[in-house]
Amino acid sequence: MRSLFTASWLVQLAAFAMLATAGLSLPATAEEKQVFSAEDIFALEYASDVQVSPDGSQIAYVRNSNDIMQDNTRRNLWIVDTATGQHYPLYADDASYTQPTWSPEGDRLAFVSNQSGRNQIHVHWVEQERSAAISQLDAAPANLSWSPDGRQLAFSMEVEAQATEFASSVHRPAMPDGAQWAKRPVVVERAQYQADGRGVMRSAYRHIFVLPADGGSARQLTEGNFNHGGTLAWTPQGDAIVFAGNRSENFEFESRLSHLYQVSLDGDIEQLTDEAGTKRNPVFSPDGQHLAYIQGTGEAVPYANSKLRVMNWGSQQSDELLSDFDRSVGNPHWLGNETLVVSYQDRGRTKIARVTLRSRILDILEDVSGLPSGRPYNSGMFSMNEQGDIAYTRGHATRLGDVGFKSADTEPRYLTDLNGDVLGQRTLGEVHEFTYQSQTDDSEIHAWYITPPNFDPDKSYPLVLEIHGGPHLNYGPHFSAELQRYAAEGYVVVYNNYRGSTSYGEDFAMLLNNKYASVDDFGDHMSAVDAMLEMGFIDEENLFIAGGSAGGIAATYAVGLTDRFNAAAATNPVINWVSKVLTADSYIGQIQNQFPGTPWEAHDHYWQRSPLSLVGNVTTPTMLFTGESDRRTPISDTEQYYQALQLRGVDTAMVRVPDAYHGVSARPSNMIAKVEHALAWFERYKKDND
Repeated sequence: MRSLFTASWLVQLAAFAMLATAGLSLPATAEEKQVFSAEDIFALEYASDVQVSPDGSQIAYVRNSNDIMQDNTRRNLWIVDTATGQHYPLYADDASYTQPTWSPEGDRLAFVSNQSGRNQIHVHWVEQERSAAISQLDAAPANLSWSPDGRQLAFSMEVEAQATEFASSVHRPAMPDGAQWAKRPVVVERAQYQADGRGVMRSAYRHIFVLPADGGSARQLTEGNFNHGGTLAWTPQGDAIVFAGNRSENFEFESRLSHLYQVSLDGDIEQLTDEAGTKRNPVFSPDGQHLAYIQGTGEAVPYANSKLRVMNWGSQQSDELLSDFDRSVGNPHWLGNETLVVSYQDRGRTKIARVTLRSRILDILEDVSGLPSGRPYNSGMFSMNEQGDIAYTRGHATRLGDVGFKSADTEPRYLTDLNGDVLGQRTLGEVHEFTYQSQTDDSEIHAWYITPPNFDPDKSYPLVLEIHGGPHLNYGPHFSAELQRYAAEGYVVVYNNYRGSTSYGEDFAMLLNNKYASVDDFGDHMSAVDAMLEMGFIDEENLFIAGGSAGGIAATYAVGLTDRFNAAAATNPVINWVSKVLTADSYIGQIQNQFPGTPWEAHDHYWQRSPLSLVGNVTTPTMLFTGESDRRTPISDTEQYYQALQLRGVDTAMVRVPDAYHGVSARPSNMIAKVEHALAWFERYKKDND
């Protein structure tokens, strides 16, 4: 398939080159522009990890682009001058570059790169225009943090644990020279032994290290069989580092508990918090008198708002800000000593706001966007310096993430246009926002729909209902390559933030408590279909349903309750909750926080939530699309549904994606394969009503 895409794309490029050579003008009007194609996915780029310098003059960021030959995403390091808009690469080659981090004076930029074949910490000296690797590490470093005097870098890194008594006691005969034996068995004794995207992991624990900023040997500060990490906050004096972790012997089973600790440069550890819940993102005020951080709930519930807390560093007593604010907040930055800047999600959008120590909140920006997943998930990030200059990922429904910038006294503006050469030459589907009432209980549901290019409201179009994952996530008016492909092929696409979605408050997110999946969210989805039919341009004989992860669950649950859809395409679905929670990497937290008991204690509840319980009702042709290495919703669940539908004689296809994990569309060709398989499946069952 990729060779066909490559050939087609090269033909298009050759045609454009011929036009330019002949002196002819390139297409400019919407009618002349092409629609968004599968091949275009390889041409997309986006900005991530945008980091503003301490003086606000420059922004370093990771420029992500798809490599059509290697079928992966290149991550290069670029710089933008905020005054002139000059845009140039610091590194743009076959290596990967991540985690750009400015020194306190802005004279150096630390980053992580695999230039040498293994991820190491590098430093770039800005004035001298020279860079060097300063570490020789055995594992990948994360969470880079400069000391206040710029002389050291702190980071976290996994350290392999010693073999257990059982594993080390197993007798292993010596293998003769030249012999070829089977690989050694892997001994698993940890509760958290696997992770999606990593598979069965080596037994290791994350520890905190410091490294001289001009190179040398890294020194480990923390010890023990615990994980230490997250954001690393140096104390203002530079003599200790504050971090989040759980140093309880039972930490692997305590998914709702972590504390803040500080470790001195001599390795002495002090626990700073003792209240229930999780803590993360510690950050000191400029004068060092306060420590802000984010706290999550300690209750065994599927969702609760994250709260902003501020600790008096002298007394180590903390207070909660914005107690009545019904949204989760995150990513705190100090603006002076009396104000914080945070991000939060509201009705499908990410906003940035100022918060005073008196709990007053004022929005600054609301167009944070642009970190892609193929679907219109609400995402984005920002960084800020002490003057209040903000760099962020900026975008909207038809613009993938660019570098945005807002200084303390100017309006926000774009500093890059990474996809103007591609999307500027395409007619995209138009995104429309609306609300409707759910048939379940008259709750207001927020939704969007995309109309095909050159849409004519007097015509009738097939409809795709596309359902987001999570379920405690949210869609919004953000660029979506996959949904734009549906629209380009003549489908109207509707997507909603059904009950359980975040960014609408805690009560709305908790409407799926012990009801995931259920007739309640099914009612939200079917009401979206009915609302679209009332608009008068949907062909009621051509209705389709799709979704991934939680959306895949919702799609397979829906076809067990209705036969209104011509066909369904479910990606990474959970089909049997009993088998899912006992084979997936998320099992501990999911059992504790999402179900009323273990599978053997509450089996009826697990079965009622499982699409497999409704398989006897299914008549809808269903395509299943799952990564073979998925450990979040293992492919064994997909196999159960496929075999059940085969036994019942229902048209079904199972598309297995080799070497792909839960982020099945992470590689460009797999994103293309996902949407093109769905389109082919829908076309097979579309009725010709012309």
